[in-house]
Amino acid sequence: MIEDKIREALKKVIDPELGVSIVELGLIYDIRYEDGEAEVEMTLTSPGCPLAPVIDKMVREAMKDVPEVKNVTIDLVWDPPWSKDAMSEELRAELGLD
Repeated sequence: MIEDKIREALKKVIDPELGVSIVELGLIYDIRYEDGEAEVEMTLTSPGCPLAPVIDKMVREAMKDVPEVKNVTIDLVWDPPWSKDAMSEELRAELGLD
């Protein structure tokens, strides 16, 4: 599935503050793809995140690794708000948050 390829590409996007993949952080809520158009629904760790434009650019750059994607739309959402519970089990264990 193209959505899986997109998710794999997004794993290379590292949150500049935390140094961890945005996928592992649980910032990616949904990925939709149709006819060359990808839509990534995501959030940030906080609504006032000053690095939002940087992360946006990094996501767009990562999409270049998926040749099927001709255009990407990023929907930044705040509901549900991000929490540590959204992190992957592996990351929570690595950070000692379990």
